[in-house]
Amino acid sequence: MPVVTISRQFGAGGSSVATIVAEELHAEIVDKKLVDEVAARLQLKPADVEAESERPRRLFDRVIRSFSSLEPGMGAAWTPPYPDDPFFDPRVEIIRLTEQTIKEAAASGNVVIIGRGAGFVLRDRPEVFRVFLRAPEPIRLKNLMERFSWDEATARRKLHETDANRAAYTKQLYGHDWTDPDEYDLIVNTGRVDYPTAAHIILHGVEGRSKSPAGVR
Repeated sequence: MPVVTISRQFGAGGSSVATIVAEELHAEIVDKKLVDEVAARLQLKPADVEAESERPRRLFDRVIRSFSSLEPGMGAAWTPPYPDDPFFDPRVEIIRLTEQTIKEAAASGNVVIIGRGAGFVLRDRPEVFRVFLRAPEPIRLKNLMERFSWDEATARRKLHETDANRAAYTKQLYGHDWTDPDEYDLIVNTGRVDYPTAAHIILHGVEGRSKSPAGVR
């Protein structure tokens, strides 16, 4: 059962391409669902987990008192005896549970996982097909302006901030360069091909991987 991870520059069409790939594979997409699962396990709002996702540093002071037990079904939220303890960081548990959820999703197979460092969490699993989507900045700016109705200045700022956060997240947590081509099985420039073609290229790569001897990358 295929497992595909898709890392992407902001505005390169990650969600659109992933949707096509998942439909063709009859696979499940893990993206917002992953955020919802982590939020449920920690009894947090999905927006709080999303705010932390793929960001390098932020302490969730405002949610410490709503922090739940580490495993689902183990009881209600609890109040730590020393809420100002500098070593008590909900961010660490958000990251830990995000990684755990990614591994659980991959273990079930037939999934397309978007972002959240999934390609690096699953880096040692040779059966995982790891993809990176990129596109020239002018094209990504145009995509973002159309998608969110942003002006060019806002789109440019959001693009740079999001890409910088994703790069820092990967570097700080996994020690790898987010854009290093050696980290991926396939890199697709969606500025050169449309989304259906990009998805077809990925599907061809997944099919080729399934025919390769076990462990060959």
